Amino acid sequence: MTATSSSLDHAPRGADYQLHFFSALLDRAVSVSRPDLKICTLEDLVFRLAEPFPEAVGLVVAHRRGLANEFVPWDRVMRIDPQAIVVMPPDGGADRYPSFVDQPGWILLSEHLIGRTIIDMDGRKVELVNDVHLLSSHGRMIIAHVDVSLNGFLRKWGLGFLAFGKDRCISWSYVQPLSIEDATNVDKVSLSLAREQMKELPSEDLADALEELSGREQEAIFSELDAEKAAETLLETEPRAQRQIVEDLTPDRAKSILSEMTVGEMADLLSALSLDDRNEMLAQVPREQADRVRHILGTSEAKAGTLVSQHFLGMPKQTTAAEAIERIRTSGADADMVTYVYVVTETEHVLMGVVDLRELVLANPTATLEDLMVSPAVTVDSEAVEQDVEEMFEKYSWRMLPVVDASDHLLGVIGYKDVRR
Repeated sequence: MTATSSSLDHAPRGADYQLHFFSALLDRAVSVSRPDLKICTLEDLVFRLAEPFPEAVGLVVAHRRGLANEFVPWDRVMRIDPQAIVVMPPDGGADRYPSFVDQPGWILLSEHLIGRTIIDMDGRKVELVNDVHLLSSHGRMIIAHVDVSLNGFLRKWGLGFLAFGKDRCISWSYVQPLSIEDATNVDKVSLSLAREQMKELPSEDLADALEELSGREQEAIFSELDAEKAAETLLETEPRAQRQIVEDLTPDRAKSILSEMTVGEMADLLSALSLDDRNEMLAQVPREQADRVRHILGTSEAKAGTLVSQHFLGMPKQTTAAEAIERIRTSGADADMVTYVYVVTETEHVLMGVVDLRELVLANPTATLEDLMVSPAVTVDSEAVEQDVEEMFEKYSWRMLPVVDASDHLLGVIGYKDVRR
């Protein structure tokens, strides 16, 4: 949602609700019964996390006389006037309200939201919460939006008269709290997209977000990704952030992420790490793969035979389109493995041709792979150096190329990302 300050600050005449920016309420006088009986000022607003919108549970108020802060429950708030927030006196004739004591599931706007980092789902980029837009009605107040505009920042510092253009307010329905307690044992709240929405973002955009976050926030968001998404995102992240993320990985988490990478991708990642971190990561993969990664890292011109991945599907030529599709469905293969089907001889695995998955899906169910394949296939010799492989990708625009030996035995495949590093 995008709206101007004037449209959000005030409700229409006679409306039964009010709209407020938190920055406009901060430091406002808090008075007992009448606006002219000032007792203190608003230091923070406390909300309980709830669906669909967090609801206010009270005020944290500060005294200028050096007295301790007080917590005024929301049901003691009578109204919000332009000059003051009017509250009822404490129960039982007490002189003061009790001090604020935090509770599980509570957030304080100033402490936990203002200045925190979020991912803007519309723009898919990192933003900062500069202000919070609130709606009060019939004795309740909820968080309606977070404001990520420069205007929110200016209001926060009392410079709202310098407003530039429109506010940029993101509806709370697109912003969900992400507790980082499990990841860091720090009782704070960070903001991100809803977890499921976050996982659907392109890896490149998640990588951009991780690069901008602090270590704890970064760790919290990365911990929410499954191994496949984590591997994709880590490979897109710049080296400084890669090193920071890897340092926080447990051995089991590192092993699961590396299992989603090809040898070339592992080499790309490990090349950015310190020697100690590199050795710790290599200890989580099978020895044969680790030796191949070390070989790539130790030479300026790795050969295609060391970059191959065994993540591919090979089938004999007499397989029908219907049979091939059923085998793909039941194979449990990752999406990257089924871009192409390689047609091979049954005993020696000599490469005969390649079938694009799109052609397979559109084909007559009874057509055989021999009918559908492109033959001879574009192949890479196992002795070809990395630069030659990269040139072949640029020339033929395939996402994956098969690697063969001198007798055309299919040794594996190389993905485009394995050489575009």
